[in-house]
Amino acid sequence: MASKLPLRETVGMALSTLQANRLRSLLTMLGIVIGNASVITLVGVGKGAQNLAEGQLSNLGANVLFVVPGNNDTRRQGIDFPKTLVLEDAEAIAEQVPSVRRVVPQVTLSEVVQAGGLSSTASVNGVTPDFLPVRQFEMAGGRFFTASDLDSARSVAVIGPDLAKKMFPGRVSVGQTLRIRNQPFEVIGVLEAKGAVFGQNQDENAYVPLTAMVSKLSGRDPTYGVSLNFISVEARDGESTGAAAFQITNLLRQRHRILREDDFAVRSQQDALTIVSTITGGLTLMLAAIGAVSLLVGGIGIMNIMLVSVSERTAEIGLRKALGARSGDVLLQFLVESLVLASLGGAIGTVVGIGTVSLVALLTPLPAAIGAGTVLVTVGLSGSIGLFFGVVPARRAARLDPIVALRSL
Repeated sequence: MASKLPLRETVGMALSTLQANRLRSLLTMLGIVIGNASVITLVGVGKGAQNLAEGQLSNLGANVLFVVPGNNDTRRQGIDFPKTLVLEDAEAIAEQVPSVRRVVPQVTLSEVVQAGGLSSTASVNGVTPDFLPVRQFEMAGGRFFTASDLDSARSVAVIGPDLAKKMFPGRVSVGQTLRIRNQPFEVIGVLEAKGAVFGQNQDENAYVPLTAMVSKLSGRDPTYGVSLNFISVEARDGESTGAAAFQITNLLRQRHRILREDDFAVRSQQDALTIVSTITGGLTLMLAAIGAVSLLVGGIGIMNIMLVSVSERTAEIGLRKALGARSGDVLLQFLVESLVLASLGGAIGTVVGIGTVSLVALLTPLPAAIGAGTVLVTVGLSGSIGLFFGVVPARRAARLDPIVALRSL
């Protein structure tokens, strides 16, 4: 009875065969290379998008809740929010909700700001002095406005670093005059860079005392009073955010005399993170599936080439069987050839994919990244595809009748 060939000899024969057909082997591996590189790159970009969104959300501040006007229908339709949040609501939250540390009411307008002969459109925000610690902003120069500035409705402004460079190029911004709706505001401070949140650059914003905003820019509605765009609420700690959201909701329902649907919403940073994680996770899975299609195509390419190889090597297979090779030896040789093609292609594609992810992270603001687990899974998947699609040609080769095969000599 013929003995089984050692695995080392089988692998050596497979490598020799592939080396003898270098160009065809490289072209066959190309599909796996592209597929592997695509999966790693797309998953890395998807992870980068998730990291970017989470990083931006972390800039909103720790343990912060946002109370916004309007219900889900008005937000989905993109219409102007109704004037359902007023300054008295923010004051009531600060006074009556025990799990809250600080409350910052905010009025936001998009205005043209001017300095000398320069002008720009900026988001002008009327806030209180607690804005700085609640939203975790830092001062780069000058100071933030105080309770005294708020009480006297003083015309002072604190601006972001990008707005400072735009309006006062080459000059110290503190002490300069910034005109908003033709009203002069003295710049008393410049903030540290904070970055963008959901596409809005916070470093181009201007901040003024809420009282100055109401008296000189936004005005007071005769019916609603001081209408707010939203209220930032800092809970006492991370464990208090759930209780704070519950208490704020109940308080505002009582104040607004709501019986059915709320005319406001309380959103936490964790809610936003959950939504973002769900969206970016689904996006990453979709991108990985697209890359996996490329791997599938590469596997089909391996099967086609191996079937051609079986046809071309019919005489070789017959001769090996006539000399004592078993069907299992022939089967193993062709499986090893498929596995080597897929594994080498997977390794090359992995290097290309990791390099592409590194370039994306280096050359763009997207913090693209790829984990070792994803790399191992992708390489393992490419090898599995090689085995799977190598089965059909390997079985065909193993089943060849040696007498019939030798006739092709």
